[in-house]
Order: sequence, then structure tokens, then C-alpha cells
Amino acid sequence: MTTVGFVGLGIMGAPMAGNLVRAGYRVRGFDLAEKGPRSLLEAGGETAASIAETVNGVDAVITMLPDWPQVEAVTFGPEGVLENVKPRVLVIDMSTIRPQTSRRIAEAGHTRGVRVLDAPVSGGEKGAVDGVLSIMVGGDADDFESAKPLFDALGKTVVHVGPHGAGQTVKAANQLVVGGTYALVAEAIVLLEASGVDAGTGLDVLAGGLAASRILDLKRKTMVAREFAPGFRIDLHHKDMGIVLSAAREAEVALPTAALVAQLISAARQQGYGSLDHSALLKVIESFSGRKASL
Repeated sequence: MTTVGFVGLGIMGAPMAGNLVRAGYRVRGFDLAEKGPRSLLEAGGETAASIAETVNGVDAVITMLPDWPQVEAVTFGPEGVLENVKPRVLVIDMSTIRPQTSRRIAEAGHTRGVRVLDAPVSGGEKGAVDGVLSIMVGGDADDFESAKPLFDALGKTVVHVGPHGAGQTVKAANQLVVGGTYALVAEAIVLLEASGVDAGTGLDVLAGGLAASRILDLKRKTMVAREFAPGFRIDLHHKDMGIVLSAAREAEVALPTAALVAQLISAARQQGYGSLDHSALLKVIESFSGRKASL
């Protein structure tokens, strides 16, 4: 595969498309906003004026969009991806969406002779920029092997996790753990500060012990400093927790901690923090005790 059509050049998609260019692929991209296509051009890629033009004659298509309605709008219909690609082309959705939408796309692709994978990612904007994303892939094993060189240009951990939709289920589990960890780190900061202990020092110790996590590694300093520039917005994590709860209902399992995390993230959104990084859960936890940053 040498030519890739890339639909969705946002905070994640633009650096991912740029990494594909740097890996030697010819990349043609499309986005409704101007910033992403401009970034792709600067990286040496090409842009298109429509989805149909983006996917015309390509070997693979990648979509990276906010939610399932956008993915369905881009994928289906006369101007959509499936109606404008050739048979055997790989259509890879790397958005985080409902598993049932991924399965629907796979079924529609099968009737057209198009190969489909769901391949959501974890790692945030920094992971996308550095090309070290974790990629969890659902679909046929042979199609995964065909797409592996593409994934290797985008991520560090690339795993085929099961059939169509399985990638999205694993991503839902990922978002549950991430959201819960942010909530616990936020509570730790509030406890440390309220007890007169330097939170930065305390978290440094935690990061070197059993409580260590990728979130502590990357975010403890910015959380203590109350710097919440978005790497992954509360609004998007709110959407993802809806996917978690829906998946739990479909699987007929009770996930009480998931429900609590979803409520905390919903509270952050309702308090006006939707555009901030999901580490801004700290602001919600602080509000429970009527506390503000002790800076």
C-alpha cells in the first residue's frame, strides 16, 4: 500500500497523517476545517475538496473523527467512503465510537467487497505527534496483517484484539481505566494539599511505587500546576464514557465504578470544563470540598 486517503485531520488526525507521509506514504487528506489540511500540506501530503476525491484510487482509507454520527456520515451515502472506493481497499476507522457502529460498517463493507478494520487509539495528542500510539484493532486477522505497516508508522503498541468491534470494546475499557485513574490522582492531590503536604513531592513518590502509571508520568506536574491545555478534551471523554456504559448494558454486566467515573466527567462538562483536558477532573474533585488550588 502506497496511497492513503485520510479523512479527519483534527488534533489527532493531522499529526497521524503527517507521520504516514514521513514513513513514505502518499497521503491525501480531507477535513472541513482549514488547520488540519494546511498542516498536512506542510508535512508534504496532499489535500482534497471532498471525501470522494480523497478516497479515489487509494490503497487504504483512514478515518479519524469525533464520534459515530460523523463516522457514519463520512462512511455511508453516495458521497461517502464505501461508495467511492474500489473493492479490496482497506477502510480503517481509527475513531473511538460504539462497537455496534463498527460492526455495521464492516457488514456494509463486506457486501461491497471492501475490507474494514476498527482501530481506535490511545496516547492522546502527544502519542499521535510522536508516533507512539497504542492501537487496538478489530477485524479479520489477514486484513490486520495487511494494515500492520500503516499501524507501525503510527503506533508503538499494535495488537489485533479480536473480530469487528473488538477494538472499540478494548478502547472503552481503556477510557474507563484512564478516567478512573485521573479521578484518583485528583483525589490524591486534594488530600495531600489539604494535609499540608507538597503535592508535587508526594506524587513523585507515588510515581516510583506500586501506584505508578502512565498518567502520573505524563500529567502529575501539570495537574499540580493546574495546567489543563487539552491533549484530550473532557467533552470527548464524556462521549467515551457513554460508550462504556452502553457496552456494559449490551454485555449485561454491572460496572459501578464506571458509572461513578461517568458522573464525574459529566459534572466536569456541566461545570463548563468540556474544552479542557480530562485531567481537569481535579477541578470537580476540589469543588466537592470547597477547595481551590493552593498555589
